[in-house]
Amino acid sequence: MHNPLLATRYAKALLDLSIEKGQLEQVYADMLWLQSVCKSNPDFVNLLKSPVISGDKKIKIVDAVASGKFSALTSSFNTLLINKSRESNLPEIATAFITQYKAYKNIQTVKLTTVFPLSDELKNAIIGQVKKSTGYDNIELEEKVDKDIIGGFVLQVGDKLVDTSIAYDLRTIAKQFDNNDFIYKIR
Repeated sequence: MHNPLLATRYAKALLDLSIEKGQLEQVYADMLWLQSVCKSNPDFVNLLKSPVISGDKKIKIVDAVASGKFSALTSSFNTLLINKSRESNLPEIATAFITQYKAYKNIQTVKLTTVFPLSDELKNAIIGQVKKSTGYDNIELEEKVDKDIIGGFVLQVGDKLVDTSIAYDLRTIAKQFDNNDFIYKIR
């Protein structure tokens, strides 16, 4: 069951505590790792959500999975969540923490979809252009390769979208034909 308000509150508490303790970067790395484990391993997420497995066993399993990877602060936080029966929200809390970390550090995520992987030179040119046009200083580029766009690129910065893909152009032309924009009405 998704609970974004709960995830936001726990993530904010962890963010504030990690800033206070001077461990922000380590906790951020822990949350990135935890998010990747949750995305790549649905069995781990199912384990966290299982009401059949006791909290003590879940603590042992999470500690075993993350042995040597988590800071003491993150381990204590995970134990607290399990003791409060909030472990099913851990993947959502990790995502909320990452979002809040980026907001705290003023990092803007830019999503770029292309047909083929880009060279570092082209990536840097795109980042430079986005910095120039938006005024953002810290930009994180998320790349995605999608053969379905046929050509061009799709760039998303915040709530703005630039779609120069050939697939978009073809959909636009198809809509024009569906609307009969090219056929004169004789009545």
